[in-house]
Amino acid sequence: MLYNNITEKILGLQEVIIKKCEETESICRIEIELQRKRCICPCCGRMTDRIHDYRKQVIKDLPCFGRKTVILLRKRRYVCECGKRFAEPNTFLPKYQRRTQRATVSMINRLSEAHSFTSVAKEFGVSVNCVINTFNIIKYPKPDKLPEVIGIDEFKGNSGKEKYHCIITDIKNKKVIDILHTRYEHELLDYFKRFDRSNVKYFVSDMYSTYSEIAKYYFPKATYVIDKYHWIRQTLWAFEAIRKEIQKKFSKEHRIYFKHSKNLLLKRQKSLKKDQWLQVSNMLYLSPTLSTAYFLKEQLYELLELKDSVEQKRRLKEWIEEASESDIQSFEKVAETYRRWFIPITNSLDCPYTNGFTEGCNNKIKVLKRIAYGYRNFKRFRNRILFTFSSRGGA
Repeated sequence: MLYNNITEKILGLQEVIIKKCEETESICRIEIELQRKRCICPCCGRMTDRIHDYRKQVIKDLPCFGRKTVILLRKRRYVCECGKRFAEPNTFLPKYQRRTQRATVSMINRLSEAHSFTSVAKEFGVSVNCVINTFNIIKYPKPDKLPEVIGIDEFKGNSGKEKYHCIITDIKNKKVIDILHTRYEHELLDYFKRFDRSNVKYFVSDMYSTYSEIAKYYFPKATYVIDKYHWIRQTLWAFEAIRKEIQKKFSKEHRIYFKHSKNLLLKRQKSLKKDQWLQVSNMLYLSPTLSTAYFLKEQLYELLELKDSVEQKRRLKEWIEEASESDIQSFEKVAETYRRWFIPITNSLDCPYTNGFTEGCNNKIKVLKRIAYGYRNFKRFRNRILFTFSSRGGA
């Protein structure tokens, strides 16, 4: 009796009688049966304990002590006075299934992590189609309402015959709200017009013109914000373009030196050690254009460190004028971009939120896509993404 109780606790199966337990190097086989008791007839509702016959059923369970576990259930079938024959009920095996409920739940929960359908199928000893068909039961409907802070971005999905999909997040509470099939304006319009949008306070995106149009016409009361990362990197890209252009004019030895010094040039001046600043100074001395670009980059970082947003906006206007008059084509383009997006850019200086959470979600989505070697079915891809982030409570 003690042996039976301990085995019950290990297996997690209650009210069963363990008849036999066999172990090999690769498999653990356990024979069980349920305690006999009176059951309700599903046809007429009367109680009966008359046994019609016994059948043995093989059931897959969770691995035990590193071995595959198979349960051999000696299942009773009862017969009622009305003539109805029915199997005895149990709490661990769903109807028409050959796998315990906890094994199914565990298998699905594995998909909340970065595991492919194939790897989960191998782990649980089932076919890939079995895992996919089980996962297809999970469906995520459209959300009922929009959050206060919306983050929106696109990612390369290549599923459902579309290259780019769109992700919508709740930045404040760090949740993925939905995944859209495309980033086209007509689909975004059809999506957002279904909601009450009056409670949205911030709409955060990159410099994609479609997002700007959506924010302008569908979220007029919300503050439209260009994520800091996306407008700051315009300056870094411009500086990198100048570095590459300048180093091409030098000899092979100097070109290699400039290339290897890339991180020093991108690093903040105040973070450089004395010997590092000496190296940077020597490189800037060789090219006035690179020197101008370097100090424009540093000025942008300095204004970002200011605590007063009014002063930041004033300094940004001055920076735009300096960049426009620098005679450096790449920085002139950046200045023009900053002018065109000036209001949503300066809104980011006052807004306490960034699109960092959304970008982090995109990175995890890339991992999901890579381990699966891509998805062709968009609905399954969407459900996998939403299941992964909802199971984690965010990212």
